[in-house]
Amino acid sequence: MSGAVRERMLILFNFDWDRIGFGRWAAEFPHDSAGFDLFSFPSNANLAFFDLERFVDRLARKAVPAGWRGVGSNHEQFGALAAALVAERMGWPGTPVNAVLACQHKLHARQVLQQVCPEANLPFAPLPARYGEPAPDGLDYPLFIKPVKAAFSVLARTVHSRAELHALTRFGAGELWVIRHLVEPFERIARSRLPQAGTAHRMLIEQPVAGRQYNLDGYVFGGEVRALGVVESVMYPGTSAFMRFDYPCDIAPETQASALDVARRFLGAVGFSHGLFNMEFYFDAASGKLTVIEFNPRMAAQFSDLYLRVDGVDPHRMALELACGRDPALLPRAMPTAAAASSFVYRIFDPAAVAAMPTTEARHEFSRRFPDGLLFMFPKPRGSMARDFKWLGSYRYGIVHLGGSDASDLQRRCEEASRLLGWPAPCLVADAEPKARSVTPNRVTRLSMETS
Repeated sequence: MSGAVRERMLILFNFDWDRIGFGRWAAEFPHDSAGFDLFSFPSNANLAFFDLERFVDRLARKAVPAGWRGVGSNHEQFGALAAALVAERMGWPGTPVNAVLACQHKLHARQVLQQVCPEANLPFAPLPARYGEPAPDGLDYPLFIKPVKAAFSVLARTVHSRAELHALTRFGAGELWVIRHLVEPFERIARSRLPQAGTAHRMLIEQPVAGRQYNLDGYVFGGEVRALGVVESVMYPGTSAFMRFDYPCDIAPETQASALDVARRFLGAVGFSHGLFNMEFYFDAASGKLTVIEFNPRMAAQFSDLYLRVDGVDPHRMALELACGRDPALLPRAMPTAAAASSFVYRIFDPAAVAAMPTTEARHEFSRRFPDGLLFMFPKPRGSMARDFKWLGSYRYGIVHLGGSDASDLQRRCEEASRLLGWPAPCLVADAEPKARSVTPNRVTRLSMETS
């Protein structure tokens, strides 16, 4: 598209990677933003009175006077659903609302997957207990547990005993307040639009699986499912916490084709006819089994600049084209700037440890030495850190994005940048198999394959 194109857009919950990604195209696509930041105070105080339906109503009333031509969001908690609702209300191109609901309701998504692609599914069941109730007896451990509706891997982990499950699902009054306010906006829409899914105010248990974790990124245009690529998720050894995301990765072409086939069947079943998507999956090379973790009905925004660096394609620009009803395949490619790129995630696992933020001088020096680098810092007060340890098992205090001429050059640059910032380099920690979520492939639990 030429630089003459200027279409005003509405971007919802536009923070972090999205602010940078959509900002790259602000000249061609000027935009207004709406929504609050869940991870910073005082912005996140808006959670106390957030009503998704009123939010959408207000935006729909403003759309014509503001001159908006389309809407987009990559925010998993509220934004993707809000964007779908606004697009539906205005008659704009967008992902169908029910498709977003079906992907984000993790129990319902498992049920659909069991119907259309059972070989890529795993044993699962809703946890037969309400929030705060005692963990039920009779479960066979280890189990992987996660909320039916959540984002950012909140409360998602392997538990090895009833005591661990009980501890994970004990919530104080403040925690219950946050959980209910995070889930209820989705629950109200799903109750009326996808009632067969049942309540999202519960937990899901799954059989752990073996293999390495990957992300298939792609989009649907004109009902045709197209792949962008596959990013590998590398964990901190002995945990289910992301350490880095690598692109490209060495997954075999036939495995990528299998992943795309699974995505095509699932997305078709839920009516996902337009928009970007991300499918998280495990692949076990020993058994050749591909297992879906979940479908995200939006771009994985953290990976956008990885594709831009290596392939010269920008998923944020693709999102804008899709929001205007145009085929992203017609976009020209930029000149790649790297042969390998990674998103490096810095964490601490000890609640007593301190994550020091880089000084202003160190940040300036980082920008000077790594003009292609992206630096994100997530300082938090001690109380918020404690919640992170409870809900996530760690505290993510920083992220760095870099490119390199090859994997060795990328590692060297990561080491240098980490020393400069005063942070331990995540690229230096050897990956381990099996990961914390994994067990031997032949282990069988007493979970059943739940169906609708």
